[in-house]
Amino acid sequence: MTPLYEGKSKRLWATENPQTLRMEFKNDATAFNGEKKESFENKGRFNNAISTLIYGMLEKEGVPTHFIRQIDDTNVEVKKVEILMVEVIVRNVSAGSYCKRTGIEEGRPFSQPIVEFSYKSDELGDPLINDDYIREMGLATPQDLAFLRNSALKVNEILTAFFAKCGLKLVDFKLEFGRLASDPSVIVLADEISPDGCRLWDLKTGEKMDKDRFRRGLGNFMEAYEEVLGRVREQIV
Repeated sequence: MTPLYEGKSKRLWATENPQTLRMEFKNDATAFNGEKKESFENKGRFNNAISTLIYGMLEKEGVPTHFIRQIDDTNVEVKKVEILMVEVIVRNVSAGSYCKRTGIEEGRPFSQPIVEFSYKSDELGDPLINDDYIREMGLATPQDLAFLRNSALKVNEILTAFFAKCGLKLVDFKLEFGRLASDPSVIVLADEISPDGCRLWDLKTGEKMDKDRFRRGLGNFMEAYEEVLGRVREQIV
């Protein structure tokens, strides 16, 4: 089959049901907007397993998502959505691009979570945008934006507590949302939640357990993902 869409870490395939898709997790790792790229055995399997467990947990907590079921080690069935071109970033601790923009040292906890929006565009490097940009670009209505913000903060509250039980600090993460093809008035959480899109630090040692190991060349990249999977599975299964 020819994939409907291929991104840096996933492929989407059509199914017999026009309202559902098959989402495949690839073994590719990319950083710096695709400038650094490498393939790692088992990466797709680890991310699929982690994301499947977390999306199942979020569904039970009342967060609507596109997730339907896991098909195999690297594939899941998901509801077909039209992805909103607004990515939502939630930050609990200073890290990554926040530090580059502000000059603040890494690791400073915030008094309350910071919510950012970025324009989903690889060509432009996913630039930060605000409510006014989103309105003028026609990316989402004010009501949609309020929903995205509130949903992201709810997910943050759930995941912060959950990852703490796993011995991990949720530093920051990004979320994507989409409109259901079956009912465009309904917006659900889409894409994935894994160490690819979350910064996770070990609560005791501060060791980075996410894609920063690949970005920064820290080594033990897949070992960290496997460790995260083991901790997540221990708390859920």
